[in-house]
Amino acid sequence: MSTGITCDEEVTASFNGLKLQTGGYKGCKYITYKINDEKTHIVVDTVGEVGKGYDDFLETLPGNDCRYAVVDIDVETSDGRETSKLVFISWVPDTCKVRSKMMYAGSKETLKVCFAGLGIHYNANDYADLDFETCIKPAVLKFV
Repeated sequence: MSTGITCDEEVTASFNGLKLQTGGYKGCKYITYKINDEKTHIVVDTVGEVGKGYDDFLETLPGNDCRYAVVDIDVETSDGRETSKLVFISWVPDTCKVRSKMMYAGSKETLKVCFAGLGIHYNANDYADLDFETCIKPAVLKFV
């Protein structure tokens, strides 16, 4: 299903900056994206400042509206190595409007095309789905 919504040029640039930790994205741990008010483009919503972490990311998610996010997750492997992985999160809470859910579901593939090299995709419908220890960390550890 295609919605005709496209990615703003800043979306790819911000993702590459986060992935490579360059420019204004050095030290950044997350970026959230949203569909603009005109329903024509996916745009950058928030950029996690240096020093902000996963809990700060959770606070940026609205309780009744959808978002996309790329989050840099730090984990320790079973052999004790510290590593990090980028995770694409689709946030579609059960409480948001059906039209919004459909637009975000239909536009997700368009956004994923802009994120070259991103292998971990996670869908969340409420805050329990985003619990770090029980949901996110096990999902990330499958890929390390």
